[in-house]
Amino acid sequence: MRIPLSWLREYAQVPAEATAEDVMAELVKIGLEEEDVHRPTDALKGPIVVGQVLSLVKEPQSNGKTINWCEVRVVPEGAEQTLTGKGIEPSGVQGIICGAHNFVVGDKVVVTLPGAVLPGDFHISPRKTYGHVSAGMIASVRELGIGEDHDGILVLSSLGLDPELGTDALELLGLYDEAAEVNVTPDRSYCFSIRGIAREYAHATGTAFTDPADAVVVAPSTGAGYPVRLADEAPIYGTPGCDRFVARTVRGINPAAPTPPWMSARLRLAGIRSISLAVDISNYVMLELGQPNHCYDLDKLSGEIVVRRANPGETLETLDGKVRTLDVEDLLITDANGGLGIAGVMGGASTEVSGTTVNVLVEAAHFDEVSIARARRRHKLPSEASKRFERGVDWQVADKAAQRVVDLLVELAGGTADTTATDVGTAPAAVVIDMPEGFASARIGIDFTVEQVTTALTDLGGTVEKTDAGYRVTAPSWRNDLATPEDLSEEVARLVGYDLIPATLPVAPPGRGLSRVQQQRRRVLQALADAGLTEVLAYPFATKAANDTFGVAQAGAARQAVKLANPLSEEHGWLRTSVLPGLVEIAKRNISRGFRNLALFEAGAVFLPEGPMGTASIPPLGAKPAEDVLDGLYNGIPHQPLHIAAVFTGKDSPAAAGHAPRVWDWADALDTVRLVGDVLGVELVVSQGAHQAFHPGRAAAITLRTGELVGYAGELHPKLLAELDMPARSVALEINADALFEAAADVIVAKHISTYPIATQDVALVVPAETPAESVLEALREGAGELLEEVALFDVYQGTAIPEGSKSLAFGLRFRATDRTLTADEASAARESAVAVAAERFGAVQR
Repeated sequence: MRIPLSWLREYAQVPAEATAEDVMAELVKIGLEEEDVHRPTDALKGPIVVGQVLSLVKEPQSNGKTINWCEVRVVPEGAEQTLTGKGIEPSGVQGIICGAHNFVVGDKVVVTLPGAVLPGDFHISPRKTYGHVSAGMIASVRELGIGEDHDGILVLSSLGLDPELGTDALELLGLYDEAAEVNVTPDRSYCFSIRGIAREYAHATGTAFTDPADAVVVAPSTGAGYPVRLADEAPIYGTPGCDRFVARTVRGINPAAPTPPWMSARLRLAGIRSISLAVDISNYVMLELGQPNHCYDLDKLSGEIVVRRANPGETLETLDGKVRTLDVEDLLITDANGGLGIAGVMGGASTEVSGTTVNVLVEAAHFDEVSIARARRRHKLPSEASKRFERGVDWQVADKAAQRVVDLLVELAGGTADTTATDVGTAPAAVVIDMPEGFASARIGIDFTVEQVTTALTDLGGTVEKTDAGYRVTAPSWRNDLATPEDLSEEVARLVGYDLIPATLPVAPPGRGLSRVQQQRRRVLQALADAGLTEVLAYPFATKAANDTFGVAQAGAARQAVKLANPLSEEHGWLRTSVLPGLVEIAKRNISRGFRNLALFEAGAVFLPEGPMGTASIPPLGAKPAEDVLDGLYNGIPHQPLHIAAVFTGKDSPAAAGHAPRVWDWADALDTVRLVGDVLGVELVVSQGAHQAFHPGRAAAITLRTGELVGYAGELHPKLLAELDMPARSVALEINADALFEAAADVIVAKHISTYPIATQDVALVVPAETPAESVLEALREGAGELLEEVALFDVYQGTAIPEGSKSLAFGLRFRATDRTLTADEASAARESAVAVAAERFGAVQR
């Protein structure tokens, strides 16, 4: 929200010397966030004055252009030029070359004299051009930075102005004003108006506030105005889409009447482009009171206005010239000819106010927040009106806003207001909140006095009644965010002063600390970071294709996923069932920026629905739900286990003199998985795996000793890498961390380190080619008994002397006893026992 200071000063006691920065500093105290400062004079400097064209000579040029050699008087006739500087004529008459042709002798214009600076750091100085010395420039609105029109220069009479020559044009056009911009959070919709900001400034500074709505006197109606009917037959959540519609009529306006400079200057500073007087007045009142409104060309209306939901297949051409297919949830303003606009979002083209409009119907209505928000998102039509309606508008101010528009149309456009008016709808019940004595103090940590609480809530605009139990507060109509005692506590703290809240660190209860799972998670993440991987965070949203590819091992297998009702992106409209899609996107983004050697990991939840989701109803606010209700809520959300995933691309280190970096491969993914298992003290079994996202021959399935599958690791599928535009041979892993946490022992016991020497035996076994090496290794481990300390595969051979369809697996076995030195016979016996088990299970033959 941009706040022109001159406008704010009308309703709040802002010191004359205060800057936009000063205003923002005060507003920050009561919870608003500063954004920016808009000050035209930061890019625009004088002397810039009003001048009058005395003569104009058209001079054709050899390049085909025709320029105007003008003499322009910039001081009143007979007066002396008080400005000095190179190129400024003491006579007060400047010679200026101008290429525009929309002005004549006698027109008053804006002249930028030598020494002036225009937006874009464009310095004005006398220069010789087209055979003349041009000492200044006759400016257009675009050159002044106050509009986009560059077709001609600014003729002041077009604005209804006839100022004295030499008048400071910056002051005349309101360019000495400045605006403070603040960020308004969704719960503070009343701050989308000068009315709301002025009230907040008064809260922050302890000064008086003048409500602009109080200055508007609503003329009593002498009869029924334009017929309006509210006919919402399909309200969302049972709330009517429109519960108030005010309409008033103004006849005989001058469609050519210009917008006064003070109004267009304020609108411009507030970020709204000046269009026409009627539209500008509508926008001005919206910014002033926070109530969006709309002006219809009365002569284009037909029959009564009906507020209803759209019919299936109904279309509407909106003011932006687009024909939109409507949804049955869309709330429409209609007449006998059809739609006039999408309520609270954008008007229709059929009844738009134009340059021939002389009779106007002014609308100010109150719409349901949900209806407007859904329509705005559905049609991707953000507007100043929808921004306010979807956050909540004051029901009580609609008639004031309509009257304010009428008053300005009468004053500035020469119209005549009808004495009749329309005001249909039902006022909502006032929100009454009971806050117990001491409630705010207990939650904020300050011992508020009764006077502080009462004063704060009264200044807020509420009605406060002191009761035996505490306070009974009737919330003001413009604060639809106030509904609970907690809301009132926050307001008391805000208005009394956040700076008074003591900064006290909480004391941790003795005997507590991180839970077992928290400790495990921290150890794992630290170990991965220590191993050289970089932790990243991705959005938990995925495409359907990504879930289909990464979420299930077998292509085409059944998969369930949670579809978002209101996604940030239609493409990424699902909650992820795997962490890898987001991790791959982050890797792609880094690769596109030149970072090709990557080792990234993420620990995050995946969402795996296992049955019906959601509940039939939502528990009411203000009370803890019963245990069975909470159980139902928990049962209605998807299972969300923690997964850890990693992606490796490129090489393991930068190239350097004397050092050849190694390309990441599938073994690095397996080593990372084993690292996680070692940190948790969980023994993981690695075997040949198959997953549609991984290379068919370079993927491993990771299981627990119980046989439970906990993840996959290996090289990603070449076709998938090509589709994703990822480097070839990129590797990845994903494991279910929650399953590992559950399988881990509460206490990891370190192995005893024997001081006796080790006995090493090697064995080479010939087995069928399809036999997994991990299975043979497990058989050796089981057969060798307790003397075996370690067994590892160190060679796989297929070729000469090995029968076709077979392979040779070579293992190194390390034996050690805890109480003695093993003899060679003991080690050999243990080895033979291990070979016997492998032979029994797989037909292994020792080479």
